[in-house]
Amino acid sequence: MSAIDFETLAEIELQKDEAENAAMGESSFVSIPSKDDQVSMTHPYYDVARHNIIHFAGDDRLGRKVIAFSCCRMPPSYQLNHSRLLEYLKYTLDQYVENDYTVVYFHYGLNSQNKPSLGWLQSAYKQFDRKYKKNLKAVYIVHPTNFIKIIWNIFKPLISHKFGKKVIYLNYLSDLRDHLKYEQLKIPEEVIWHDKKLRTKQKTKPPATVKIPPPRPPLPTQQFGVSLQYLSLKNKGEVIPPVMKHTVAYLNQKGLKAEGLFRRSASLQSIKEVQKLYNQGKPVNFDEYGDIHIPAVILKTLLRELPEPLLCFDNYDEILGITSVESSLRVTRCKEIIHRLPEQNYAVLKFLICFLHMVSQESIFNKMTSSNLACVFGLNLIWSPKGATARNCKVFLV
Repeated sequence: MSAIDFETLAEIELQKDEAENAAMGESSFVSIPSKDDQVSMTHPYYDVARHNIIHFAGDDRLGRKVIAFSCCRMPPSYQLNHSRLLEYLKYTLDQYVENDYTVVYFHYGLNSQNKPSLGWLQSAYKQFDRKYKKNLKAVYIVHPTNFIKIIWNIFKPLISHKFGKKVIYLNYLSDLRDHLKYEQLKIPEEVIWHDKKLRTKQKTKPPATVKIPPPRPPLPTQQFGVSLQYLSLKNKGEVIPPVMKHTVAYLNQKGLKAEGLFRRSASLQSIKEVQKLYNQGKPVNFDEYGDIHIPAVILKTLLRELPEPLLCFDNYDEILGITSVESSLRVTRCKEIIHRLPEQNYAVLKFLICFLHMVSQESIFNKMTSSNLACVFGLNLIWSPKGATARNCKVFLV
């Protein structure tokens, strides 16, 4: 885009800002300085200084002088000589540039009637040579709008990376407290009022609608987070999931006597890595990890990430209420629930229980009795359709 195009676009954005401010009940009249801010008529730049557009605003938190520029105090262009404004700005900065200093630019109040021309801005930037930039430590732009973004794009080819890092955008006045001694700033009342309006608007703004992407189809080799039926279909009709077969075989061989089997945790990073390998259809060698608890956690994770628990949602309430059944009838009731399971669920549960029985036979070494195993596995075998877990499935498993 040409400079003319950018200036036209900037003008459009300013008009949008004015319309938005008007919608919030704000007018475009010029802020009048208070009596405390009035300038002597003997001031060499009285014609500009009397508007109090530029003023000294105390020190920042590091003891550096702060110069404030308030757009809302700029009168229409025909009432202000912008060349004199630039001279006055340099005159003011000359008093501080020998030491570190910062600038606060209050953007609110700039409009199509009082804005300087693009040529003036370019001339101003060129006149602020190293003398002014060397000790300038930060430029805080308060309440930036799209107009600022457009101006930045115009000047970007001219602005050094080092200077660009000094520019800090602040959406609200409260953000200044982290950098400056806020109480010293003498912020125009119009800017404070505008800030309050922005905050109120932000609070009443409805939350943005978050678009949830459609679920991705599982990989052909996916092992976690898919149904038993999917696993069987992708593994030539095998009823027992490959991950379960692999982990059980490994634990049968090397883990039955490991103390705290299924009770102790493992490295989350290793678990994620193993899951990824399984999901990609790659071989897993648990010997490489040197931790017997990794295959134990993987087995529980496989069960916990099934879309529907192994004992099925339909049985949740009945399993939850198993302790209210007369003790002499509980075994019968449990058998009834088990025999209602889908054929594949029944086969997988039988495979798992047979293995856990073998683990309990070594409880003198691993400390995992049938009761302990029930505590550990119950929450991985049944949970509520709403996400709650069954507290009484321990009784069911025992």
